[in-house]
Amino acid sequence: MTATDPAMTALAHSWSALSLLHGRIESRVERALQAGHELSAREYSLLDVLGRQHNDEGGHLQMRQVADSVVLSQSATTRLVTRLEQRGLLSRYLCPTDRRGIYTDVTDAGMRLLDEARPTHNTALSKALDEAAEDPALAPLVKAVHELPGAIQPT
Repeated sequence: MTATDPAMTALAHSWSALSLLHGRIESRVERALQAGHELSAREYSLLDVLGRQHNDEGGHLQMRQVADSVVLSQSATTRLVTRLEQRGLLSRYLCPTDRRGIYTDVTDAGMRLLDEARPTHNTALSKALDEAAEDPALAPLVKAVHELPGAIQPT
């Protein structure tokens, strides 16, 4: 295959459309969360992932798993956790069964902020997808997002 191969050109256009959709969604969600809750989209994602932990077997995530979930490097995730911990939204503690492991929990204040921010996040996400669905180049991607299991359905 060459760069002028129609299959490669189509693949490049598809990738550009996916990147454009992601950028539009992230931008809208970021603005809404910052304006309404002084929270970045990454901070929201981290609180959301950690807020879903539970005390049953395998219910707490290691930092590597958290980093994968929020699509950041481990060092960037650690810095983000530190910032939210300084704001009183997260707390860290040693794993009771492995002293080398450190777990992170959402504090009561963090859960309140997450609960307040969730409707803002979901509304911004839905609006971004609704707008993108009007663009013929993005509409198939929006349709695919809505067809994913557990996806937010169109408004």
